[in-house]
Amino acid sequence: MAALAQDERVDSPEAVGMEVGVAAGPRPGTVQVVVTGEIDFDNATVLREVLLAALVSHRTTLLIDLGRVTFCDCAGLNTLLTVRHAALQAGRGLHITAAGRRVERLLTLTDTRTLLM
Repeated sequence: MAALAQDERVDSPEAVGMEVGVAAGPRPGTVQVVVTGEIDFDNATVLREVLLAALVSHRTTLLIDLGRVTFCDCAGLNTLLTVRHAALQAGRGLHITAAGRRVERLLTLTDTRTLLM
C-alpha cells in the first residue's frame, strides 16, 4: 500500500479562498485530507479533483477534516457526495472527521450528515 512521503498542499488560482492538505492518515489504510477556508462554486471542482486523486492513488479510506471550513455551499456538498459515491463504487470509505458549525448546519439541513460521518 502506498504511503504519502510528505504533505501535499493545493493552493492554486482556481482554489481561491481554499487550501487543501493531503497526508498519510493517523491509522494504517487511511489518508487525511484537511480543508481550510471556503468551499464554493468557484473552487469545488479543485476539491473534487484532489479528493478523487487521493482516493485513486492511495486506494484507501479518506478521512476529511472540514473543521476549518468557514463556508460551504451546495457545490461543496455535491463534491462531497460525488466523492463518497466514487469511494463506495471502489469499495473504499470516506468519512468527515471534523466539521465546523456551518458545515454541520449544511449537513443537518440537507439530511446528509449520516452519509458522510
